[in-house]
Amino acid sequence: MSDLTVELTAPNGKKYTQPTGLFINNEWVASSKGNKITSINPTDESEIASVHAAEPEDVDKAVEAARAAFKGPWGQMSPTERGDLMYKLSQLIEENKELLATIDTWDNGKPYSVALNEDLAEVVGCIKYYAGYADKVHGQVIDTGPAKLAYTIREPLGVCGQIIPWNYPLAMAAWKLGPAIATGNTVVLKSAEQTPLSILVFANLVKEAGFPPGVINILNGHGRIAGAAMAQHPGIDKIAFTGSTATGREIMKMASATMKNITLETGGKSPLLVFDDADLEQAVRWSHVGIMSNMGQICTATSRILVQDGIYDKFIEAFKKQVLEVSKVGDPFSDDTFQGPQVTKAQYERVLAYVESGKSEGATLATGGEAYKNVGEGKGFFVSPTVFTNVKEDMKIFREEVFGPFVVIASFKDEEEALALANNTTYGLGSAVFTKDIVKAHRVARKIEAGMVWINSSQDSDFRIPFGGVKQSGIGRELGEAGLEAYTNKKAVHVNLGTWL
Repeated sequence: MSDLTVELTAPNGKKYTQPTGLFINNEWVASSKGNKITSINPTDESEIASVHAAEPEDVDKAVEAARAAFKGPWGQMSPTERGDLMYKLSQLIEENKELLATIDTWDNGKPYSVALNEDLAEVVGCIKYYAGYADKVHGQVIDTGPAKLAYTIREPLGVCGQIIPWNYPLAMAAWKLGPAIATGNTVVLKSAEQTPLSILVFANLVKEAGFPPGVINILNGHGRIAGAAMAQHPGIDKIAFTGSTATGREIMKMASATMKNITLETGGKSPLLVFDDADLEQAVRWSHVGIMSNMGQICTATSRILVQDGIYDKFIEAFKKQVLEVSKVGDPFSDDTFQGPQVTKAQYERVLAYVESGKSEGATLATGGEAYKNVGEGKGFFVSPTVFTNVKEDMKIFREEVFGPFVVIASFKDEEEALALANNTTYGLGSAVFTKDIVKAHRVARKIEAGMVWINSSQDSDFRIPFGGVKQSGIGRELGEAGLEAYTNKKAVHVNLGTWL
């Protein structure tokens, strides 16, 4: 075990033992080839630690462990006992939330206050929520007449493969683990190669909570190797993925060979509509949160702001002021930091490339648009919050997902044009509408092609409410009661009570 851990001291002074192996069957093991992934601190570009990278052979071992648990002790455990273990896990996460938040801030770059008060609160709440559902998933009796007893059973799918993104390393894991475990499945989970550290510490809590070996297996690894092996594995019954639309398409292709059940939560270019009767101050504040929080690295980020002509100029001035006053870029461990670095150099360069694209296509750069070097010694993947105005719908920056602190603001004349602009996208994840006219709000909400609509807010998702998209933003739903549907089969049982041949 000693060669599968490393003692670390985080930038905030917190010391801890970081696992570096693969968590299979409740044990830490080295990868079969010994290859490793090095995690980089995006704040100063220094190396944090290297962790073992799973190969297809390691995926085989994890799947074997998960299948044995599913057929063995986990499959025989009562739903109430499963719920008790999940509740115990939620308590352990709560007890260790400062450490877990510290690791995510160090590894991912998000502000510590956000990691602690938002991400970890969501992780605890989500696991606790599904713990309560564990013994409340049931079938029904369907009356077809006195000659037959017909009923349904909600059964777990089996072994579920779960592939987690880097923008919310623990929260996205909780979204997937919660319903899968509550319904009696076992899991092989792969962390994002960019942010592998916090979920490995989480794995120790799984064992401490008392989960039987093999129920939850956690792998680090490259998507093209370990992720691909999971998507194609004949022993995995379901794949759940959160990430880019391009990768989601590849996973669909790979999973099709074995006709896997899939849930995909992919990209977005979500519109936020501001009508001229909106509360302008609230629209500005929520619009800022909707795109600039988490460094703009949110799949549902309302990155296309559409403002009615009559208040367009006024909105832009107020929005620029909000960015300058609130979007303080800095060390993510500083209390007054709103925006930390982008997660990787590749993401940093991607955002800056879109800045050049916006300029070349003739949009107006209202603020930002450059690397931000006023943190520490000038290192790190920091980008100034960027606002483009006078954006046309055929521009690349209007149509493509940037995934950074980067927003485009366009104008519309009336409701019809607003909806045409909002729906002119291949994506359909989130959306927002700002108006004081409640009838208009509901009417527009019905007509927007998106899986979610916020009225007079943005990004205030909740683990009790279904989350997911339409078009190329994904397949299926996570969270809420709907999240359970993705992890169960409905088996129909027909009992003949009197139809004799």
